[in-house]
Order: sequence, then C-alpha cells, then structure tokens
Amino acid sequence: MSLAIAPLEVVAVPDASPVLASAPLRPRFSRDALSRYGDASWDLGPAVFRENARRCHVTVHFGAVPDLSVARCLREYLYARLNVDLPGIRPPLPPASLRQIFNRARRFFEFVRAELGSCDLARVDQGLLDRYAKLLRNGRCRPVIVALLLEVVFDLHAYRAYLPTAALAVEPWPGRSRSQVAGYRFVRRENQTPRIPEAVITPLLAWSLKYVTVFAPDVFAARRESCRLEERQAALAAADAGLPPNERRARRRERVMAYLEDRRRQGRGVPVWTTAHNGITRRDPVTGTISPPVNWLLLHQHAGIDVRAEPKAHLQLSTGAPDLVAAAIAAIGIETGGMDTPIAIDPDRGRPWRPRFDARTLVHEERMLQAACYVICAYLTGMRDCEVQAMRAGCLSLTRSADGVIERHCVRSAAYKGKSSRGEAAEWVTIEPVAEAIRVLEQLSTRASAFRGSDTLWPVLDLGRASKDHVSAEIVRQLNVYRDHLNALFGTPDTPIVPPGPTGAPWRLTTRQFRRTIAWHIANRPFGTIAGMIQYKHASVAAFEGYAGASRSGFRAEVEAERRLGQLDDILGYFGERQAGAALFGPAAARVGRALDAAADELGPWPSMIADRGRLRTLLASTARTLHVGILADCFFDPATAACLRQATDPDRSAPVLALCQPTRCPNACITARHRPAWSRAAADARAMLTEKRLSALQRAALAQDLRRIEAGLDGIPDK
Repeated sequence: MSLAIAPLEVVAVPDASPVLASAPLRPRFSRDALSRYGDASWDLGPAVFRENARRCHVTVHFGAVPDLSVARCLREYLYARLNVDLPGIRPPLPPASLRQIFNRARRFFEFVRAELGSCDLARVDQGLLDRYAKLLRNGRCRPVIVALLLEVVFDLHAYRAYLPTAALAVEPWPGRSRSQVAGYRFVRRENQTPRIPEAVITPLLAWSLKYVTVFAPDVFAARRESCRLEERQAALAAADAGLPPNERRARRRERVMAYLEDRRRQGRGVPVWTTAHNGITRRDPVTGTISPPVNWLLLHQHAGIDVRAEPKAHLQLSTGAPDLVAAAIAAIGIETGGMDTPIAIDPDRGRPWRPRFDARTLVHEERMLQAACYVICAYLTGMRDCEVQAMRAGCLSLTRSADGVIERHCVRSAAYKGKSSRGEAAEWVTIEPVAEAIRVLEQLSTRASAFRGSDTLWPVLDLGRASKDHVSAEIVRQLNVYRDHLNALFGTPDTPIVPPGPTGAPWRLTTRQFRRTIAWHIANRPFGTIAGMIQYKHASVAAFEGYAGASRSGFRAEVEAERRLGQLDDILGYFGERQAGAALFGPAAARVGRALDAAADELGPWPSMIADRGRLRTLLASTARTLHVGILADCFFDPATAACLRQATDPDRSAPVLALCQPTRCPNACITARHRPAWSRAAADARAMLTEKRLSALQRAALAQDLRRIEAGLDGIPDK
C-alpha cells in the first residue's frame, strides 16, 4: 500500500520520517532503522530484494550536491516518487531505481539553477523547458534517452500536489507526450545483447567444467590446510605469550629449523610466493635469478608468530631467522607457493594443473572457482543474473518424473522480471553439470556465508573485504578476470585458451550474454555439443521444463525469438554460399535453389555486393521460416510431404522430427558441403560395426544396406 497524502494541502515531510513509509523490507530489517528524510544519505538497501543489486544504485548522497536549493528539490521529488501512487499515471518508484532517478532529476534541477540563479521551480516557464529539451536533443543522447530524462519534467507537474517547493506549475508541452517531445518512436528491434562467439564459449565452458570436476577438490583441500595452519599458529602464539622474550625467540627459531629440515627431507625448497606482489622480488645471491619474495607468512604460521600482534617478531628482521632461511635456500633452493596440498594432474595435459598454493593464490583460485560455477549455472540454465544470484544453500533437489523413470535436478530460486519487488519463487529443471556446480558452490560459500551471516551461494569469498557481503555486480569483472586467468595459467600469448573476439581484443563477458547465447544455440543448433560432452538438446529440454512451461521467466519465448533470427541468419548463409558458387544436394535442393535464385534476381545484378540486408531478409523470410538445421541435412519443412511425420507416433505438424530424418528420401531435405563430415562419421561408424562378429545375418544385411545408402549420399557431396 502506498502512502496516502491528501492532495488538498501540501505539507512538508518531517525530517524524522522514514524515507520508505510502506515498502516491503527484507527479513531482519526494521522500518525504524531505515534512512530518514533529513539524513545526508539515503540507503534503500533493506527494501531491495535482488541479490545482484549494486549498493551504489540504492543509495544517494545529498551532501554531494553543492547547491542547497537543488538538494531540497531532490529530496521532495524522490520522497514523492518512492511513496505516492498516481493510479494510471505513475506507480511508486522501485527502491532499486533510486540512484538512476536521482541522477536524472539532478540534471534538470541544476539546469534550472544555471538558468535562474537558483532552483526556483515557481519561475520555470515553457520557454525554459523548451531550452532544456533542445539541449538534450542537441547533445549526444539518443531520442529514447531524451524521453527518459524528460520524464522528470512531466513528473514535477503530475506530483505538484505533493511537492512543497519543487512543484512545476506550468503544464509541460500540453497535448504532447515526452516521447513526442524527444522525437522518439518505439520500434521493436532485435535483441542488442551480443552472443558469445562459439570459439569463446566452448573453451570457457570446457575449462569451467574442469574447474568444478577436477580442480575444485584441490581448492577445498588447500582451504582446509590454511584453516589448520591458522589454528595452529594461534595455539602456538598463545602458548608462547607468557614466556620471556629470549625463550620465546629461541622456541620460534627451533620451529623454523625443524620446518626447514622437514622440507629438506621431502626434497622441497624454501617457500616463495607465486607472484611478486607489491613489486617486491628477491635476487639469488649466487645465480642472480629474480624470483618472488620468500613466503614469510607461511614461515610465521609454522613458527607460531602473529606479526600483526608482534611486528618486531618478524622472521625477516635480524632478530628473527633470516640467517636460517638464507642458509636453507642455499642448500635446498626454493619452491613456488609452499603449501602442502598436492596438486591434481590435469588429465588433458598430463601434469599438475598449477603450482602449489600460497595464501594469496588460494583466495584467487576460490574466486576463479566461483566464476567457473557462475558460467555453468548462467549458461546451462538460461537463468537471468538476478535469478542465478538469488540461489541459496539447499536450493538443489532431485525429483523423478511422473512415471518415476527420469531423475530431474531442480533448482529453487526467485524470478524478478515482471514481478513485484519481492520477486516470485520459481523452480528450474536443469542438468547434472549445473547440479555439480551448485554442490561445489555450497561447499565454497560455507565459510564466507557463515562469516557474513547469510545463506547465499554468492558471497564475497575474501573475508578481508568488508565493504560488501554479496558478489552482485562484481561478477562481471570477476568473469573477465577469470577469462584472463585461464589464458595466463593454461595458455600462451600465441595460443590463448579463450581466443579474442572478432575485433582481436579479448571478448568482454557480461551476464546477459549467457542467456541469449544458450537460447540461440538451443533454437538453432540443438544437436551441437558443448565442450564435446553436453548436448544443447539436453539443456533445451531442461530449460523448457525449468520455467514451468515458460510462463515465469519467459525463456521459451526468447528461444523462439532466437530461432526466428537464427533461421534468417542461416538462410542468408545459404544465399551467400549460393552466390559464391556452392552447390546444393538432396531432394529439396532444386526447390531451395529456385527460391534463392529468385531473391537474387529481385535484388539485381550484384546482390552479394550491394544487397540491402533488411530487404534480403524480407525476400527470404518465408523460406527461412521452414528451415531447421540438422546433422545429415537441413530440413525446409513442409508437413504435407515430410517423411519423418509418417513415422512419428504423435507428430507435431508445426516442426520436423529431426531424429527420424531420411535425408536421401524426404523431399524437404537439403544437403550442403557443411554436412559432409557427419556423413563421413556415419559411414565410418557403420564400417566399424560391420567388423563385429556377434552381428546376426539380418543385422549385418540391414547395416550393409545403410552403409551403401550413406556412401551413395557421400559420393554426391563434394569436399569443401
């Protein structure tokens, strides 16, 4: 329920009034603890339910506004927008949009101050409003942005009964909407979020799966070792606390000597850091080799020294043990990292996947593991970022289908788009790799979530970072750091693990790209493989079921939109190859060729050079709508002649049954050189099966017949 304010008389809001009079709050937050109207800063975080909301988006700082009249108008306007419902005109402002509206309103109020000398809305006339609109239109803002910025001007008149000093008496541009003033006309366009190139998403997902299945146990083992070291360090420091200084120093030197002797027996060196952080390095006094500095932190842990409590006890000082360490380096050398946790062998490369851990690389690898889990969860479910980041401990469950045959992994989370600010509980059906990533996340987040008093699966893992609890928008930077980390740890400058994008620069990952990319692949390449082990078709079934028939989060609609776009892209590919001289094969080749040639004739003599892409799409749209990409052939679907429908037990006449495709017999099948590798594999598989001695005579005859059919089809498809 919105705040009811009598519009008959404008009354100033008391400074002690809560900024949010009636908005729902997150659990454990009291309305008495909310920001007050007169506070220098407003923090609406307690009323924002999305876990991925950035703190800066839900806070405003009036102290940053130098002009008091502007700050006063901002307070009045924001309070009215947050608490007043104008039915049919404007609902209350969602708290998560606070900073956005603050910035838009400040822009107008500061323009008024610059024009009039003070932010006096009573003196604003239509001429001033025209100048503001002209300034926006003549700037670099697109018309849609100008329309959004002008929303504030229209609001100041609509909310005039609730604004003591910020009301706009003159009606702005009577009879015209803000879109008309801005020169903006809505046109439905293709989704502008870029798809992640297949060359980028394939290795990114493959290494993410490897992080979860192969590398994660090492990360968890190293964290357990680190916790044991910290506990032992604290126990030794407490035992030494009552000793005289000389005896305490002697005990610590004995522990250092014992530790270094143990390293010698194991054939290991003195631990050094993995990287030379803060620009500090060490030079070997004999060879002159440059390396990262000695890992004094690890030595202190084994010696029982807390240098934060006793800075003068640092082992690097002359009163510590620099002589023991220098002698040990000369005798046994150095070792990168230094922790005891063994490192697993990368099965694809046959060597440890990384050097041994140290405290810094452990924290970094935990963040990289979190990023790997995000890639898997966001990409293979089709969930939005806010839905992924709303997952909590215990969100994963295993259920069976109604017939009790199929096991389904279910993820409980919250859907926000088109819902109230609280969101709406939703359940997604997903596949085993996602379930495994969630299990890893639950283990990875336990320590940080307990420390921060939360049950989210996406906490900030570094306990030393106290500025925020939830990873939220930081995940974008983390994903791109993860991309660079893969290239640095596993690739080379010439052969990066994640190749650059089309421009030659590293592909910049954003959270929205995952949903659009998987929707496109499900729609257009359902039989393609992800990292050689997961079929998009499996992800498609799971994602469709996971949205309860696609009603809660709209993923099915997005897949269908991507299918239409993909069909157009594919038919344009056909057109381009046809103009370049490529031949078509299969029963539908003549029909498809005539449609492509007719479009070329319509466009004129040099279509591949001068054709307008939009016009070409229009000419080929009807043909594109029938195109379904397949493995052995593409289907230009006509239900009246489709051979697959005659074999299907319960055919859906709106789409082909590609699993029953008969590419050499169906009049809808069109074969290109792109299909040749699949035909070659099919022939090789058939030949391999014919070598089996256990085949019956009937099986051998049927298989030989299939092989002859495949070889005949293969003979008609030239090499690329």
